[in-house]
Amino acid sequence: MKLQSDLLHRLEEKPILLMTHLVLGYPSFATNREVIRQMADNGVDCIELQIPFSEPMADGPVILKANQDALAAGVRVRDCLEFAAEMVAAHPRVNFLFMTYYNIVFRHGEEAFLEHAARIGIRGTIIPDLPPEEGADLHRRSSELGLAPIMFFTPTSTDSRMREVADQGQGFIYVVARRGVTGAPTEMDAGLAEYLGRCRRATDLPLAVGFGISRREDVAMLTGRADMAVIGTATIRLVDEQGPSAVGPFIAGLLKS
Repeated sequence: MKLQSDLLHRLEEKPILLMTHLVLGYPSFATNREVIRQMADNGVDCIELQIPFSEPMADGPVILKANQDALAAGVRVRDCLEFAAEMVAAHPRVNFLFMTYYNIVFRHGEEAFLEHAARIGIRGTIIPDLPPEEGADLHRRSSELGLAPIMFFTPTSTDSRMREVADQGQGFIYVVARRGVTGAPTEMDAGLAEYLGRCRRATDLPLAVGFGISRREDVAMLTGRADMAVIGTATIRLVDEQGPSAVGPFIAGLLKS
């Protein structure tokens, strides 16, 4: 799988990778374009492109509002597909993934959605409300097209459940750092370290840790315990408060010792 091999190659040169997140069309595609440029220029390895949905169940208030505002502005799936194709062509060093909810994929048509994503160079899909038991066919077809179906580990996952989930995944495992939705801080403590140890023992896939990761200290704690830190709400809030020009220095600062 192209995504996994690329991440493993990068990890030979970097102690930890970065994945960022944005909601397509929020606050505008023009702002998205500038934010992605700054992310790419400052060494981000993967970017989640979230196709907005009216009920993003895993997302906290910041990302929820971004989804709702994008939809209110008239953003549609076809707009997101066109913009994603532009970004993949403009930033070939970045691994772009689509993140959305299953209703979007279902309404668009599973086969059509996956084929389009693969054709424009998307590397994987993140669909948090699609459990492995219901997504086996989609995950199989994704793999056939060269798209990595990204699976989730959560703090409530048993060791056996982790192994079962990992068997359907490719690319990397998205490790949800704590219970609840995105946005709130995560305690970087011994409990998280023990949980990450369980995750590591359950799979050979790279581990990407998200939910509440927003500071250089958070990334430092994850270094050596995980392979990629996921920064989501923090960058959206930063753009809201300071504008897109603040994103580059923020990203660069996450990896400073």
